[in-house]
Amino acid sequence: MASRDDNDERRIGRRTFLQGTSTIATASGLVSVLTNRGLALPVDTVQPADSSVFTATTERTESVFPQSVASGGPTPAGVLLWTRIAPETYHGGPVAVAVGRDDSFSDPVHRGIIEPAEITADHDHTVTIDLDGELSPDSEYAYRFVYDGTASRVGRCRTLPEPRASTDSVRFAVLTCQDYQNGYYGAYSHVAEENVDFLVHLGDFIYESADGQYGPPVGSEYPDRDLELPSGHDLAHTLADYRYLYNTYRSDPHLQRALERHTLLAGWDDHEVADNRYWDDETDSPRFPSHPEGDDPDATTRITAAGIQAWVEQMPARIEYEPAEDGTADDLHERFRLQRRFRFGDLATLVLTDERLFRDPPPAYGNGDAPDRTMLGDEQLQWFLDAIDAPETTWTVWANEVLTMPLEIGGTGIGSYLNRDAWDGYRNEYATIVRQLAGGSNFITLTGDFHTAMAGYQRTGYEPFGDHERVGVEFMTPAVTSMNLAEIVPGIDDLGWFDITERAVTTLNPHIEFFDSTVWGYTVVEFTDDACTYTAYSVDKSVNDSAAKRRLETLRVPEGEVAIRTVDD
Repeated sequence: MASRDDNDERRIGRRTFLQGTSTIATASGLVSVLTNRGLALPVDTVQPADSSVFTATTERTESVFPQSVASGGPTPAGVLLWTRIAPETYHGGPVAVAVGRDDSFSDPVHRGIIEPAEITADHDHTVTIDLDGELSPDSEYAYRFVYDGTASRVGRCRTLPEPRASTDSVRFAVLTCQDYQNGYYGAYSHVAEENVDFLVHLGDFIYESADGQYGPPVGSEYPDRDLELPSGHDLAHTLADYRYLYNTYRSDPHLQRALERHTLLAGWDDHEVADNRYWDDETDSPRFPSHPEGDDPDATTRITAAGIQAWVEQMPARIEYEPAEDGTADDLHERFRLQRRFRFGDLATLVLTDERLFRDPPPAYGNGDAPDRTMLGDEQLQWFLDAIDAPETTWTVWANEVLTMPLEIGGTGIGSYLNRDAWDGYRNEYATIVRQLAGGSNFITLTGDFHTAMAGYQRTGYEPFGDHERVGVEFMTPAVTSMNLAEIVPGIDDLGWFDITERAVTTLNPHIEFFDSTVWGYTVVEFTDDACTYTAYSVDKSVNDSAAKRRLETLRVPEGEVAIRTVDD
C-alpha cells in the first residue's frame, strides 16, 4: 500500500467518509446511522398534562434504570441529563424528569416529560435531554427521572460559570482506560467522594474486546467480569455488541456513583471503536490494524458507524452533528464534531480534541514522519490553534488523548517505537502546535492512553544538549484498570534493558519529572489564580469493594512559570 508520504496524489479525499462508498452505506445502513433518526441527539422536554408522573410510588429503581443516570455537556445555562430505561420494563408512556436545588425536589427548577416517541429501541431506550437555557450559571442541582411510579437514583449536575465571571478555582477528576475485564472500578468509588467540580474522561471508556485481549498474557484474574458479545465474536462487530459493552460497563455500581455525583466532560480514544484506529486515504475508510476485518473498507465503515452510534447514545456530550438533509451518503468528517471548548469563567479554558476520526496512519517504523502527516486534520488543527492563541483565561488546558512527549525506555529507542501511535509519530504537526505555544506559559495538557502516571515538560525540541524552550506541562493520569507496563511482563524491572523505574525513565528522558507505570487509579487537577496542582492516586483494582487508595504524588505549576514543583506532605 502506498503511504501518504509515498504519493500524495493517490489520496481520494480523506474527509469523505461516505463519498465513493455509497454502496457500502446502502448495504450497512450507515446512512440511517448518521441521520436524525439514527443518532440519539438530545431532546427537549414538554410540560405534562398530569403532575402525577413525577410521583414515585414503587422501589424498582435498578430494574427500571439499570444504568442509573449521568450528566454532561455543561454550559453556563444548562446541562445534558442522561438515563436508560430497561427495555423489558418499558411499556409505553412518558418518562418524567425533575430538577431541583436539593434532593427533596421541594423547590423545583425544571419539570418536564420525554414523550414516548423519543424512547425507542432505535436508541436502545436511552434518553438525553437538553436543559440549556433552563438553569443558572455556576450552580449545582439535583435531578432524577421517573417512569411509571419508579424513580431513578438522584444525580447531581453542575453548570459552567459565565465566561467572564471571576472564578477562584476549578477542580477536575481525570480518568481514562477502564478495561472491564482487567480489574474492578474501585477508583470510581473514590472519585464519587472527591470534592471536584467536573469529571474529565479522556477516552477508552469501553474496550471493544470480550476475550481478554488487552489483559495480561497469563490470563484473567477476574472471571466474574467475563463478557460475551451478541455477535459471538471476540471483538465488537455490530451495534448490538457495542450496546452490550456500554450497558455492561455502566452496570458497575462504582462507575454509576461517580457519574451520578459529577458532571462529565467526555472525549474518546481508539477502543470506543477499535484498537489503534486511523483513516486510510487509499480506501477512504477507517482502518483497524488489530481487528480481523480491519483491512476491509466495507466492514470498518460499518463497524465505525456502530461505534459512533453507541457512543452518542451513551455519552451525554454536546457534539455537533449535521445530518444529510436528503438522507443520502454525505461527508461525516464535515458534519460530525466531537472537539469542543469549555470555559470556566476567567480562570481556565479546556479544549478537547478528537485525535482518531481524522488521523493518518502512524509511521511504519520508529518515529519517522512526513511533512503533512496529521492527527487532527487540517480544519481541526486550525480550530485548535485558534483556541489556544491569545488566551482570555489564566490557564489553557488541553484534554488530549495520547502522549505528546517522546518517551524512551531501555536506551535503545524501543520506548519511542512502541509509542509511535502517540504524538511522537506526528512530530511535524505537533511542532506547529509547539510554535504557537512558544514564549507563553500556563499551558497544561491532561493526557490518558498510556496507562501511566506521568508528568513532564513539553518543549520546542528534545535533542540532547539542544537549547530548547519549555512551552507547557503535560500531566498523564493512570489507567483505571487497563494493563500498564509493569503488568505487560511480570518482573519487567528485573530486565536491565527495559527498566521502567522512575529513575531509569527520567534519566533517559530529562524532560520527564515523574513516572510510575506500576499503579492504577485517577488524578485530581485543580486550577487557581496562583497555580495548577496535580495529585495522582493509586487505587487497588484487584478489590471490588473498599479498594485501598493512596496518594502517589502531588505536583504544582506556579502561574506564569513553566516549572513543576513537588508539593511536600
